[in-house]
Amino acid sequence: MADWLEHSVQVEVEAPIELVWSLWSDLEQMPRWMKWIDSVKVPPDNPDISLWKLNTGGLEFTWKSRILKVIPNQIIQWESVDGLPNQGAIRFYDRHGSSIVKMTVSYAIPGILGKIMDNLFLGRVVESTIQADLQRFKQYALNLKEN
Repeated sequence: MADWLEHSVQVEVEAPIELVWSLWSDLEQMPRWMKWIDSVKVPPDNPDISLWKLNTGGLEFTWKSRILKVIPNQIIQWESVDGLPNQGAIRFYDRHGSSIVKMTVSYAIPGILGKIMDNLFLGRVVESTIQADLQRFKQYALNLKEN
């Protein structure tokens, strides 16, 4: 039995929606701004599947995700189909010259791990890490915009 935790964070990026979308829709770029993600691989023969590797504090997790829904410049929704159970969506809001990026992610904590770690503590760590990832993304996008 597992407990599911969910987090939603967002950031406003002073860049056009087309730039913001193009960066997020290329999943293999995510390790550039997501601290815990070591790698993302998308098989050329199946772009709806991606292979993820997360590494934090000596713990390594892998999973395979499937894209469930894509609406350009609006949403990318996924769910894991193997490995670490997770699901979520990245939503994009065009503010005409700037963009809001909102990430919602849910993941399962195995019962034994949930008992060892206080879910509230783990939740705060994960949420602050995701918020920091979005801030890194904002800086990454702004650097690209300026060049």
